[in-house]
Amino acid sequence: MNRFVLDASTVLTWCFPDEHSDEAQQALTFLQQGYEAVAPSFWPVEVLNALLMGERRRRITQGLTQTFLRDLQKLPVTLDSSPAPAVFADVEALARRHRMTAYDAAYLELALRQKLPVATLDRDLLRASAAEGVILLSAKLLP
Repeated sequence: MNRFVLDASTVLTWCFPDEHSDEAQQALTFLQQGYEAVAPSFWPVEVLNALLMGERRRRITQGLTQTFLRDLQKLPVTLDSSPAPAVFADVEALARRHRMTAYDAAYLELALRQKLPVATLDRDLLRASAAEGVILLSAKLLP
C-alpha cells in the first residue's frame, strides 16, 4: 500500500468553502484511490481546533463541522505515536534547525523517519521539507 504524511493544513482546505488548493485535492484523490495517510497523534486535535475556530469566526457552521468530521473518519488515516524521547530529540532538533513550530517539525520528522512524501500547504513545512530532501506529494506519484 502506498502511504504519505498528511498535514492538517491540507485537510482543512477540504472543509472551508473559501479555500481551494489543487495540491489538497490531489491528496484527497490519493486517499480515495486506496493510499493511506499517516499523521502525528495530535492531528485530530489540530484539525478539530481549526474547525472550532472556523465556527467561532463564522467561516463554517457547527453542522458542517460535524458532517466533515464524520466524513474525515472514513478516510484511511493512521496516527503515529512517537515515543517522548524521539519527540524531545528529533522533533526538537528539526524545529530549531528550521525555525518552525514543534507541530510542523513533527510532520517533518514522521516523513523523514518513515521515508514518506508529505502533503502540506504550510509554508514553513514546505521550506523545511525541501531543505531535508523530503518529497512532496504530487500528481506525478499517481499510478
